[in-house]
Amino acid sequence: MGHRLSRIVTRTGDGGTTGLGDGSRVSKDALRIHALGEVDELNCLVGVLMAESLPDDVTGWLTEIQHDLFDLGSEIAVPGFSALSEPRVLTLEAWVEDINRELPMLKEFILPGGTRAAALAHQARAVCRRAERTVVGLAETSEVSVSARQYLNRLSDFLFVLARHLNRLSDRPDILWRPRRTD
Repeated sequence: MGHRLSRIVTRTGDGGTTGLGDGSRVSKDALRIHALGEVDELNCLVGVLMAESLPDDVTGWLTEIQHDLFDLGSEIAVPGFSALSEPRVLTLEAWVEDINRELPMLKEFILPGGTRAAALAHQARAVCRRAERTVVGLAETSEVSVSARQYLNRLSDFLFVLARHLNRLSDRPDILWRPRRTD
């Protein structure tokens, strides 16, 4: 990478455009830029979650996810480029299966919450779903790899079971949704 990021203030975006990885310029309001922002926000939120006291295996998983999200960002930033491959999706699926195997079966929807770490995982899940919707929208008009869309879908599943896992490790029960309350 060299000195590529040595100059932060460039003024090239002052007119409302930004550069993509292929050198082209697009409006800062373009769907591709929205998708990049959603993935960046998700990565930041994963970083906030990692600031919590977490088991080493969880920290390891989240570190890998942050790298994957940067790869995904590079894929979105360069039209036609593919950075995430099917093995990354399969890794997430395996983590979901491993974690979920240890959790009690759900018979009701649960509310986001419990421990602070679990609540942050739920928030990251919601941001991940938003990023997924934006990337799906981008894929309707531009080339986006199937793996990129699948990765975000599996990541939201992972973040859901991770929240439950973090609550279980802290002996906090899931908060079950009670529909149609009258009291």
